[in-house]
Amino acid sequence: MQTLNDIDLRTDPGAAHYIKEEVVQVVFAGAAGELASREGPNRYGPGDAIVTGATGDRWVVSRSRFDARYVALGGGAYRNQPVPVLAKEMDAPFAIARSAGGDVLTGKAGDWLMQYAPGDYGITERARFLAVYRRA
Repeated sequence: MQTLNDIDLRTDPGAAHYIKEEVVQVVFAGAAGELASREGPNRYGPGDAIVTGATGDRWVVSRSRFDARYVALGGGAYRNQPVPVLAKEMDAPFAIARSAGGDVLTGKAGDWLMQYAPGDYGITERARFLAVYRRA
């Protein structure tokens, strides 16, 4: 499995901008912990968002990123802001750190590498990507 380092999808001709359209359920962590997502560990601190997507997948978003990217709908439901993210479908298994020194995520061939900002990455399984993302 290839471990990706110093990747910048802004200069990758195989990457494009996509927008997520999804209503999610959220609880905010009362204490530090770790969530095992499909792609790997997601450590979180007090106040961080523990998100459950429409496809049942779970992941963590830091509170500072969450507040800038999601709008409350009530009853623990939130809708993401339509912020374009860079994404690239990968043709081989791969691994990447969510951020410098952060949790290492792993993906399979066909999964999508996501870049939210320079040095800020995620992985989205192919079926989930096709269900909730559209080309910007």
